[in-house]
Amino acid sequence: MEIKIQDLGQIKKAAREFVGQLGQHTVFAFYGKMGAGKTTFIKSICEELGVKDVITSPTFAIVNEYTAQPDGQTIYHFDFYRIKKLEEVYDMGYEDYFYSGSLCFIEWPELIEELLPDDAVRVNIAEAPDGSRTVTLLTGNQ
Repeated sequence: MEIKIQDLGQIKKAAREFVGQLGQHTVFAFYGKMGAGKTTFIKSICEELGVKDVITSPTFAIVNEYTAQPDGQTIYHFDFYRIKKLEEVYDMGYEDYFYSGSLCFIEWPELIEELLPDDAVRVNIAEAPDGSRTVTLLTGNQ
């Protein structure tokens, strides 16, 4: 599935479309170059899901936890950009997050690829020369 984002004015609509495709999946691995818009898109998705907290990149914290309103659903937002070795991810107890049944949105998953659950949805964000973005979702069966 593909979602087109022509400009930032369309990001809420794109996030709504993305949320409509969540299904039973819980782990989403976001791929894209630096500056592709991974954090901005995840922020919009969280807002669409009802998160009222301030949503920021967890670059230094590695993981941020949000609560969606009104249902209290927990959402984990990871940024593995600063990970130097997989032991750091083991030490943080990644399994408790990835297999919790809560939504997990992961930036820089290529650094922990071997730890991703088999059913993780791969989300690629590609920027075109005109600044538009194409978000492509790939599930394990695609």
